[in-house]
Amino acid sequence: MKFEFHDSKLNSIFGFTDDIKTYEDSFSLKDGNISILWNRNEEPIDFCIDGFTIELLPNQLVTTTYLQHVSFSRTRLPLTAFLFNREFYCINDHDSEVSCNGILFFGTQDLPIVTVPETQLNKFNLLFEIFVEEFSTKDKIQGDMLQMLLKRLIIICTRLAKEQHTIKVLDNDQLDVVRKFNVLVDTHFRTKRKVSEYADLLFKSPKTLSNLFALYGQKSPQQIILERVALEAKRLMNYTDKQNQEIAYELGFNDPAHFSKFFKKMTGTSPSQFREMIELSA
Repeated sequence: MKFEFHDSKLNSIFGFTDDIKTYEDSFSLKDGNISILWNRNEEPIDFCIDGFTIELLPNQLVTTTYLQHVSFSRTRLPLTAFLFNREFYCINDHDSEVSCNGILFFGTQDLPIVTVPETQLNKFNLLFEIFVEEFSTKDKIQGDMLQMLLKRLIIICTRLAKEQHTIKVLDNDQLDVVRKFNVLVDTHFRTKRKVSEYADLLFKSPKTLSNLFALYGQKSPQQIILERVALEAKRLMNYTDKQNQEIAYELGFNDPAHFSKFFKKMTGTSPSQFREMIELSA
């Protein structure tokens, strides 16, 4: 089963399938999409994100963005997927409506796996059926209706993510700071390495940020920044033909030797050793 809404004038797309491995290449637009992946099977399912195997248990969801590299080559069972691009629904522009940025999407390198509670399974299954029904209704407002349903799905998933991944001691204002920091890191990690630079963008002091993340029970802001840089370096080595020197300059390092030292400190291997590991795994 595969459905697609595609507005060629706006270059927008919203796709929906119960088997993304089978239909992944049949959608009109393949790049720049954000996905919500949902395991509706009664047993775990495996796939790869950025080269790492992810196990999704029954009735768990995970989100991916165009920054990540997703492969379903190892996936044995059908995996439900909702996919859309910025032109169909921009989560940045609509963040005030759904408050998902930095939690459900673009939350640096941590994958937001969400478990659908038994008490909410009927709600999710009903929404699934409504999506199917809406795709069978061809009229001028179909895009608006699908956008409304997608927004509802995002809101429900975001609420669950907050409940399951957020320490209860954080109030809404504190949580917003954490969300915005995560999004800013994804946006500026190539040029901004200091916590103080992000603190200025958030109108907070570096100490306030550090204390907040300690309260949140997460990695320190500085560690999050550095790990985001290292993750991008690994992605570029794994999925592009760029040489180490090119990657170093792209990530804001003036000296390739400095980049190599940084990479080894963060990953435990040199760039050359990491490339050898990629070749062996391939």
